Amino acid sequence: MQRLKALLPDTRSSFRSFHRRAFSAQPNYVEHDDAQDQILVQGRAISRAAVLNRPYSLNALTTSMVARLKRLYTSWEDNPDIGFVLMKANGRAFCSGGDVVRLYHLLNEGNAEEAKQFFETLYKFVYLQGTYLKPHVAILDGITMGCGAGISLPGMYRVVTDKTLFANPEAQMGFHPDAGASFYLSRLPGYLGEYLALTGDKLNGVEMIACGLATHYTLNARLALLEERLGKLVTDDASLVEASLAQYGDLVYPDSRSVLSKIDTIDRCFGHDTVEEIIDALEKEAAVSYDEWCTTILGKIREASPLSLKVTLKSIREGRFETLDKCLVREYRLSLRGISKRVSSDFFEGTRARLVEKDFAPKWDPPSLKEVPEDMVEHYFSPFDEVESELELPTTLREPYV
Repeated sequence: MQRLKALLPDTRSSFRSFHRRAFSAQPNYVEHDDAQDQILVQGRAISRAAVLNRPYSLNALTTSMVARLKRLYTSWEDNPDIGFVLMKANGRAFCSGGDVVRLYHLLNEGNAEEAKQFFETLYKFVYLQGTYLKPHVAILDGITMGCGAGISLPGMYRVVTDKTLFANPEAQMGFHPDAGASFYLSRLPGYLGEYLALTGDKLNGVEMIACGLATHYTLNARLALLEERLGKLVTDDASLVEASLAQYGDLVYPDSRSVLSKIDTIDRCFGHDTVEEIIDALEKEAAVSYDEWCTTILGKIREASPLSLKVTLKSIREGRFETLDKCLVREYRLSLRGISKRVSSDFFEGTRARLVEKDFAPKWDPPSLKEVPEDMVEHYFSPFDEVESELELPTTLREPYV
């Protein structure tokens, strides 16, 4: 535990110095999104709260929902009468990610522009959060996956509970961790980020505190008291917001069964340069230690798309040396190419097998790591030509203030 803490920056500071998505396994059950009903607004004293309100879909995000979030956060930042903002959710999930099944059907119907708009709007909102000028609290009570993490972890304060469950399972879906994931995963202790990205493994709230993804922990049963306290605050002072969070916080440590107890093994195996070398290291570790954990992890990696594994590893490694805006620009390229079918249909195959037909037997293309050529991987990362535009973020307007 002490080793993990020593490797971390001050996790109670803004995401501006430590920035942080998965797709949802839940389909879209409504024909027409009503963003006002699905993103509620609460106002108390001089704070405002955005409340994700699609509990039947585990709060899976649509384009209209993200667009409303972006409008709200922009207006709240510009309003001098608002001191700080908060994001939370109704139901048993904070946010299970993007509405992948909706995207899948949009793309199969030839509506690529709306799918593209989802990623563009999402990434711009993530950037807004990562450069936000007012204190921001995100309450991650329940399932927090994929872009559910992307829209919340940029917050200055990230509150988790005994109900929190975090994961980035995109590689197992034939995609890649995005919405800022290559930024925040690459900044976790050692090679924990590579481990989480390649395996899709889960962390609980205590583990999120220990590795720095979250700043405060409280029991789900005490959330109402915490929110009541925050609602009474009349301040724009981040230290006073933090003091209220700390008042209802708990000091917690991961137990011996936590994946964080495997950090030395993770560093030995996931620090290698290629996915093939990582698998080889895990196989050797399993042979020497007879640790069933290694065998389980190997199984999770082998369930993933071989192309996605290689793209994901490269993305995380590049993210170590990039700012949030650069990570989002790169992830935007990866996402648009991942949904285009021009190189591979793994996103569609993963969605079909896991979420639509649910036979859980995706037929990846290419089918194995050795059949994924380097130029295929490089194509995902190369700048767009004149046909497609790069993601444009307002860095010159926002970065001077961060």
